[in-house]
This record gives sequence, C-alpha cells and structure tokens, in this order.
Amino acid sequence: MRDEKPMSFNDLEQWLNERRVTEVECLVPDLTGVARGKILPRAKFTEDRGMRLPQAVVAMGVTGEFPESGPYYDVIDPTDKDMQLRPDPSTRRLVPWASDPTAQVIHDCFDHNGKLVPFAPRSVLRRVCDLFAADGLEPIVAPELEFYLTARNTDPNTLLRPPIGRSGRAETSRQAYSIDAVNEFDPLFEEIYDYCDKMELNVDTLIHEIGAGQMEINFFHASPLGLADEVFFFKRTVREAALRQDMYATFMAKPIEGEPGSSMHVHQSLVDKQTGKNIFSNPDGTPSQAFMHYIGGLQRYVPAAMVLVAPYVNSYRRLSRNTAAPINIEWGYDNRTVGIRSPISSAQARRVENRVIGADANPYVALAMTLACGYLGMKNKIQPKAEMKGDAYLSPYSLPRSLGEALDWLRRESDLHEVLGKEFITVYTEIKELEFDEFMKVISPWEREHLLLHV
Repeated sequence: MRDEKPMSFNDLEQWLNERRVTEVECLVPDLTGVARGKILPRAKFTEDRGMRLPQAVVAMGVTGEFPESGPYYDVIDPTDKDMQLRPDPSTRRLVPWASDPTAQVIHDCFDHNGKLVPFAPRSVLRRVCDLFAADGLEPIVAPELEFYLTARNTDPNTLLRPPIGRSGRAETSRQAYSIDAVNEFDPLFEEIYDYCDKMELNVDTLIHEIGAGQMEINFFHASPLGLADEVFFFKRTVREAALRQDMYATFMAKPIEGEPGSSMHVHQSLVDKQTGKNIFSNPDGTPSQAFMHYIGGLQRYVPAAMVLVAPYVNSYRRLSRNTAAPINIEWGYDNRTVGIRSPISSAQARRVENRVIGADANPYVALAMTLACGYLGMKNKIQPKAEMKGDAYLSPYSLPRSLGEALDWLRRESDLHEVLGKEFITVYTEIKELEFDEFMKVISPWEREHLLLHV
C-alpha cells in the first residue's frame, strides 16, 4: 500500500509554484461520476481557495435533468442554494494534455453550516470509511476497470464498431489476453501511460479482455477515497487520450450487442490500524469470522444495493448467464462464475472480490456500496451461504433484472439507508427514477422489428 501523507494548503501552493501552473480546474464529481466545476486562473484559485456552486450540480441525472417535485426537494432546497467547495490538496494532478501548465484539483462539498453535503458522492464514501475508522479498521481496495475502444460514432442510432488498429484492420474476433491485440493500439496506450505517469496515477497492469476492443486496467491496492479519485481521473484521461487517437473509449456496461459487458471488479480487505494485520485471516492463517461475516453482508445486502453499482437501464444487459458477469451473489474461492470471489492468496493478502459492479458505476458510490454491505455483515454477524464450488450460472438469478426493480429493492432496505445516509438514498433514487421514466419514452429498434406488424 502506498504511503499517503496528508498534504497541506501550503504544500499545494508550493506544488503549483514548482510546476508554474497558470490555471486550475476545480472539479467535483457528480452522481454519474462526471467532472463538474470551474476553471480558475491560478491567482484567483489561491485567493479564494474554494468556490460556490448550486447544490443540485452534484445531484443531477445523466441527461442533466432534475425532478420537478417530490422527495428530492425534501433534501435539496428548492431555492437552489449554493454549496461551498473546498479543495482537497491531496488530489492535485497536472492536466497533461493542456497546452498551458494546468492543474486539476478535486473539491469536497460543504453546506452553509460547514458540514459535508450528504448526497455528494465523495461525502458518501467518506461517511462509510469513517464507520470503519471508528472501529480501528482501514479498508484496502484495488479496482480492476474494463472499458471498450470503439471507432468514432457521432450517430447514436448507429451500432458501435471496434476501432482500426495499426494493421489497418478492426478486430472481428475475441482476443482475450492477446499481447498482439494490445499492440494494435500502441500509440494510444503509450499516451495513456504517459498521461498516468504525469498525473501520478496508481495504475498497474493493462490486459486485453474478452470482447473485441475491450481492455482492462488494474490499480494497485490503497485506501478507498484515494483510489476512487484515481478511477475518476483515469476515466477522464482515457476518454481524452482516445479522442486524440480518433477513437472513443467507453465505460458503458454493455456497449456492443453480442460482446461481454464491462465491469469494475473491486478487491477489498480490512487492516487493523494498530497491528497492521489483515483481519480477514486468523493468526494461524485460516479465514477469520470477520472474513465470513463480511461475505455474509455482501450476500445479504448487495442485491438491494445493485442500483448503486448498476445505475442505468443499460447496466442490466451486462448481468446475464455465461457472459463473464455474475447473475447471483454466490461466493467461492478462485471461482469466476460467482458474484463474490476470494482469489488464491497468502493469509496476509486474503481478500474478497466483488464482481457485480459495472464499469459505468460512479467509483465513489461503488466503493461506498460494497464497503457498506461488508460493514453491515460484520456488525450484524451475518453468516454466508455455503461456498459455491461449481458453476454459479446453474443457480437461479438473485440480482434485480432491471433498473425499476433495483430501485424498489433499494428503497425497501432501511439498513443501507442508515449506513449510506437517508439524504443520499433519497436524492439518488429520485434521480434514477427520473432517468428510468425518460428511457421508457424511447421506442427501441427491437420493438419496431418484432411488434410493429406482429401484434
């Protein structure tokens, strides 16, 4: 794990001076994971050391819309009050593609009383991490993030296609773990690694995944908030680098029909702050009760929390049989058909891998969700089901099959409301209900093909 020393505002100013930064992108992640904020001249950033934005900026849907009435406005003041954004010095990064020296800094959201805005994604993850800290524990996580490269596509009615590589040809077959298939896009990945190096991102290995044009990047393990920041930065970076190579990078859960979906698998363990030991293992190296209870919590609560990590109607297309994505929340050792996997490891490295999370999930919300479920399992001493030693695809579905169903499950699970915050749950579910309503107004090609003249 990296040594994460807190950075002061004086340290931040020195860092900006050393790099002769002239502009600062002041960023705040919204519910979808999109970067909102303002670009300030360096002098203005130093003078103000913060800025104001309307509260609703972090609480809008992927379409940019807001509810017109209802519970949403029991949390967000209908007069559209401002929130105060304060920079987190530890998040400072260069913008490597900017023509002038430019920095980007993530900000936290506070209300007029100086309290964290409870529905801001970074606030939710902080809230969950604080629960573990109160018990003397530190969560350690390591995301694995999949994405597709596609040819440029400016028409939403046109199917996505794999991009053209160095050979002058697009992939037409699956090339899992192929080195040559990755090398087809050497100029892009060289630029991505160059950008990541300049931004000090904690990326590890790059592999070609199963789908045509599908890639995966792994992150070294670290503390949740810092890694959520890195995933947030990485998504932005990959999209920018792909555009510069005349292609798209997408983190949609299921962008291409007939190809596997993209996930964000999250490895997680818990360290005792006093001893530095992984509490998932007993002194003799066997799995601990904490390990079993954590898995039990994931099995008990993840189905109800799915809308937090499968946030769009498209997300549920990924979760289908035999497509490298789980359909239930069975658990097992070194078993990739289950929703909760424990990889082969030493006792000190024992961990749980949550495989249900989609690449389209907001990284702050995703990490908060999986940690919250494990936390509740430990608090309530929930024992897991027996280990799945066979093919979990032969077991029934136990996850919601649609966005509407997932919303209903989350609204009924009060334990998650308490851990993640009732204000956040209210805002999030109201936004997702709005998105679902918007989607239901759209008539798909499938409906025109099969229903137009047949029913």
